[in-house]
Amino acid sequence: MSLLNRRRFLAISACAVSSVAGPSSAAPAEWRGIALGAQSSLKISGLSQAEAEGVFAEIKAELDRLEKIFSLYHDSELTRLNREGTLAAPAPELLEVLGLADQLHRASDGAFDPTVQVLWNAHATGGDLTKAAALVRWSDVSFDTQAVTFARPGMALTLNGIAQGAITDCIAALLVARGLRNVLIDMGEIVALGERETGAPWRVGVITPDGTLVRKLTLKDRALATSAPDGFRLPDGASHILNPQGGAPVQALASIAAPSAALADGLSTAACLMTPEKTEKMVEQFAGAEVVSTI
Repeated sequence: MSLLNRRRFLAISACAVSSVAGPSSAAPAEWRGIALGAQSSLKISGLSQAEAEGVFAEIKAELDRLEKIFSLYHDSELTRLNREGTLAAPAPELLEVLGLADQLHRASDGAFDPTVQVLWNAHATGGDLTKAAALVRWSDVSFDTQAVTFARPGMALTLNGIAQGAITDCIAALLVARGLRNVLIDMGEIVALGERETGAPWRVGVITPDGTLVRKLTLKDRALATSAPDGFRLPDGASHILNPQGGAPVQALASIAAPSAALADGLSTAACLMTPEKTEKMVEQFAGAEVVSTI
């Protein structure tokens, strides 16, 4: 299983030519393959296939690098931390995500808590849920540039409720650094930078796990994340979005727009465990974030 646990698909569209120059008549350069364990499709307009190959290779290499930091299913910094209880010299990307996770934990009154991984494992394997729940405590995680450390043995982290967005942001930054200013990336979380070749804003939709379109909207220089508890169920029937405080998810779907995909991802994950009123109060604490849709 990959980080793309909500929608196992990665799509990137980028326009290499500014819209003021007019749309390109050539077919976009395209790459198809596997990235982060998912079927992937990358398209770039305004570059020939040969010109785009270098960009495609850089994207794939960056995805592979980030998988070695955040994956729960391959050897990575995160799996080594969970196995050993400590990780020396964590990657800057990991520290950045942990810092945001800490902000989200406080803003959500504890609803966002990456230490639920041990509880997730118990649901998945028929383990002792009471014993696992006792190990869910974000305050028992310490981190700085020297190390990430658990205060108690047996703890484990999952960053699947935020790392997917962080990876999306990294890929967007890579494309912008290569001069691609008009970019749409969909990795379950969406980043829309600039605009389409026609000069119109990017059009995206909020979709439920069964494929129902809930809302259409346009995005420019913003990210959108949608979380749904029914998107994936554990073997015992529990939602993949676990409440660290116990109980079932409160909302069937939460879609949040924000300046970054990592922030939108974390907010939408936490929102599924909170009432609409508490969700609004949480989102208001982050500049530029807004609730797009809840069910």
